[in-house]
Amino acid sequence: MPKLDVSELNTVLGVFGAFILLYGIISVKIKAHWFLGEALPAVAIGVLLGPIAANFIDSARWGSAADGQTSAITLGMARVVIGVQLVIAGFQLPKKYQQLRWKEMAICLLPIMTIMWLCTTLCLMATIPNISLLAALVIGSCVTCTDPILSQAIAKGPFADKFVARDLREIISSEAGANDGFGFPFLMLATYLIRHADIPGAGKEAHADRAVGLLARASEGVGRLGGGVGVAMREWFVETWLYIVLMSVAIGALVGFASGWALKFALRKKWVDSESYLLYPTAIGLWLVGICGMLGTDDLLACFVAGNAMNWDGEYLRETEDRHDEVNSCMDVLLNFGGFMYIGSIIPWSEFHQPDITGITYGRLIGLGVLVLIFRRIPAIFMTYKLMPKVCKDWKEALFMGYFGPIGIGAVFYVEHSRHLFPELGQGDAEETALVRAMIPVVYWLVLFSIVVHGLSIPALNAVYRFYGVKPITEDATELRRMSMRVPTPVNATVGDSQTFIAYNRFSRPVFSDLPPVGGNGYPIDEKTRIERRYSRMV
Repeated sequence: MPKLDVSELNTVLGVFGAFILLYGIISVKIKAHWFLGEALPAVAIGVLLGPIAANFIDSARWGSAADGQTSAITLGMARVVIGVQLVIAGFQLPKKYQQLRWKEMAICLLPIMTIMWLCTTLCLMATIPNISLLAALVIGSCVTCTDPILSQAIAKGPFADKFVARDLREIISSEAGANDGFGFPFLMLATYLIRHADIPGAGKEAHADRAVGLLARASEGVGRLGGGVGVAMREWFVETWLYIVLMSVAIGALVGFASGWALKFALRKKWVDSESYLLYPTAIGLWLVGICGMLGTDDLLACFVAGNAMNWDGEYLRETEDRHDEVNSCMDVLLNFGGFMYIGSIIPWSEFHQPDITGITYGRLIGLGVLVLIFRRIPAIFMTYKLMPKVCKDWKEALFMGYFGPIGIGAVFYVEHSRHLFPELGQGDAEETALVRAMIPVVYWLVLFSIVVHGLSIPALNAVYRFYGVKPITEDATELRRMSMRVPTPVNATVGDSQTFIAYNRFSRPVFSDLPPVGGNGYPIDEKTRIERRYSRMV
């Protein structure tokens, strides 16, 4: 006899599929008219269907339902979602972007991120009680990076197509991709300073009944190990910079360049079909997440470097455009749906108000959210934007770049990774215990706050632009072939003829406009020659 099987897998699949179906029916309204994107609706559904409401989605009941499995599931989910999307973000930049914009990227990754880290730390010290400066530095490092997924939506979304200059969009996308992997030096510096702090009792245990626990933690490299600042800086330089960062860059570059060469060889031999060709970034992302996870390096940084390297000569991006790539866009959307719905379902609401335990209250968290929104990124961009005139031309673009530095799945990844860097709750000293208790509610609150505020800011800004009659950008016209007569007209585009749209200010371009592709004789290739070469490759 058939029987009802309301298992966790069936429930999750039913909920996830139903959301995609309902969202898809009005997706043009949501994205192109209301400018909401995927993150905010997905988080809202996750909250409504999570344990605090309908209780349809509860990761604590999945699989074997082991204690503490939600943290491991969350960390794995964040790595996969971010890793795949960083490869896609990397190859969608123009060729040799990191070489041509090295100065701007260096400013974004060094002084700007450092100022963001310190400003966020001060905001935490002003609002969150019972945490030390070093603990605030750890928590601040988790939310220093701009989220690569939410930033891609801002840089490549319909609103940006209308109103945001292409150079600014590209630096926002590139910065978000690189700095999410570049956040490890900030996190590990604060971690090593705590771990090797020269305080009484560091490196030894006064109570015999806790000696076994201390030895176990010391063998794992967590807890108080002593040694002072000198040991901390040595460990930080060797383990973080040489092993985690530089090795990740080397692995990503090797995989990216090798993949690009292999794909060009396969194209010449006509060995690769369109499906496999377009799925290559996803495969690279999954492979690097697995390999770098085994080696203990920075998989996020490796994924972004690999995406850039694979498209170093611009040919991969050009070929995907020739093939009318929709595969990678679909992967983006699918990962966004799943990732943000899951985050909505695991938000630790019960830890947002614990005045007797952590001292954290809703009032303090709201104040923290406002302070971080104002002081985390905007001052850093205003202090440095005149050093980047090619990508950020005036104070208005600086304000946009500074305001739209969202906090999202990247912060979730860092805070879940941080759990493994410190003793379990109750096994460390007072400073470590206060840090472990505070970092989860603080980071998840800032993620939720950013998703809501930044998610609603784009519709609000669009309404302001419409009220004041701001005109869309009408530069860099591109002819887009209509794939169907039922395809809606893209944002900031007009109907060309029965087969085409004329679109302006598109994000994707294989090369810079001021650096035209050149032929074998050194002269720029005209449009007719470029089209002839394109079709000659397809024949």
